[in-house]
Amino acid sequence: MNTGEQQLNGFIHRFVPADAQSQTAEQETLPILLLLHGTGGSENDLLELGQMLVPSAALLSPRGKVLENGMARFFRRLAEGVFDVPDLKLRTDELVDFITAASAAYHFDPAHVIAVGYSNGANIAACTLLLRPGVLSAAVLLRPMVPLIPEPLPDLTGTPVFISAGQMDPIVLPRETERLEILLQQCGAAVTTCWHRGGHALSHEDVDQAKAWLSAQVSR
Repeated sequence: MNTGEQQLNGFIHRFVPADAQSQTAEQETLPILLLLHGTGGSENDLLELGQMLVPSAALLSPRGKVLENGMARFFRRLAEGVFDVPDLKLRTDELVDFITAASAAYHFDPAHVIAVGYSNGANIAACTLLLRPGVLSAAVLLRPMVPLIPEPLPDLTGTPVFISAGQMDPIVLPRETERLEILLQQCGAAVTTCWHRGGHALSHEDVDQAKAWLSAQVSR
């Protein structure tokens, strides 16, 4: 299968199939990692990260369709940390439709999709959990904040969520991470939060902890 740049439902993206050598009976339990980049990223940014997190998993990596000063994002914002909520809701629905279309095009089970999002990508992954519960089987949220507070709150009972935050992050302040953690717990999600001494950039510690957490989810 061609794993180069593709386009589906308006999303430029990459799809990397699961490692053919790992196609065993256990392969059915492996996730499809939905890789969601940060502001200014592309469909290529998180491929290496995805391969490190779950080496044999399939990877689905779309490019955000919104441009901000020429930089790709998954939804509009009005200012730093101030989101365009109507656009956020629209883009979340578009992303869910893309996942559905991709599952048909690439023949994977949408019930096994786990989001791995960084910054802007983590925020739309969190919004997908809150607005479209059941679409993601789990989520790894790297440097996220609260995207919105839906009414009523969704039922995310038992949905595993990993949050990784920097104590010195100048973009996502610790109180924002704590707000998201509390919100997801109020919805019933099983939240694991890891704090690091660094800032907004990712570190080896982020990767190691997310990999260990994902390994535990996949082996269940």
